[in-house]
Amino acid sequence: MIVTLPEFFNNPSILEIGNFRIQYYALTWILSAVFIYLYLKKHPIKESMQMTDDLLNDLIFMYGLFFGAMLGGRVGYMLFYGLDQLLSNPLSLFFVWEGGLSFHGGLIGVVVSITIFAKRYGFNFWKLADMISVSIPIGLFLVRIGNFLNGELYGRPTDSNWGFIFPTDPFQLPRHPSQLYEGIYEGIIIFVLLLMVQRFWTLASGSISGLFLISYGLGRFIIEYFRQPDWHIGFVLGDLTMGPLLCITMIILGTLLLLRKENETVS
Repeated sequence: MIVTLPEFFNNPSILEIGNFRIQYYALTWILSAVFIYLYLKKHPIKESMQMTDDLLNDLIFMYGLFFGAMLGGRVGYMLFYGLDQLLSNPLSLFFVWEGGLSFHGGLIGVVVSITIFAKRYGFNFWKLADMISVSIPIGLFLVRIGNFLNGELYGRPTDSNWGFIFPTDPFQLPRHPSQLYEGIYEGIIIFVLLLMVQRFWTLASGSISGLFLISYGLGRFIIEYFRQPDWHIGFVLGDLTMGPLLCITMIILGTLLLLRKENETVS
């Protein structure tokens, strides 16, 4: 089935008043933080650390969403995907209206934010990391839906009977809805996997974080072969884009972390 999407799937807005717009994509980021907060409010790791709801609110909205995901995502995007533009015009880092957020940059930003939060309030870093890791898929699912609504980050052309024609595609070709593939895998499959592991296995603190890095890296690596490379970057190494290269790093780090935590449990 080939579906031609209407013009709505072109950076749609919920509300427009003059030049002021509230976009669906921005709403998915806000909803991500809200649902993550509600999910973690009664989470056993939070209760084991005796974290108050006020501190959880600061962790999710200020440290996680703003400083971690958004600021880190923007810096990461410019470093990984727009370095030439950044070097030629450093102020382009602040041109957020042009778009451009990187998951890998956001992940690094969240790690830095968690580290600062843990030291400031005396929490165990690895417990915080595990708690955040099990909730990240909630945000990933909603943000990928936002990507789909925006008609961005769509997939490569397909000659099968399954595909979407996006209004934002200058070639108007049937393409894989890679945003939906990512949303299903990153947001649902990984969430269920981490939930099951956490519920039925007793692991050292940090193991869930390692498992998240591995599972995300593996899935994203595969889905990248269905996703259209960024027009201004293309392929970086052979038939690999920047995404898979960053995912290989995630898989390696996750494996090392999982092995280290397993050795700590055995000893």
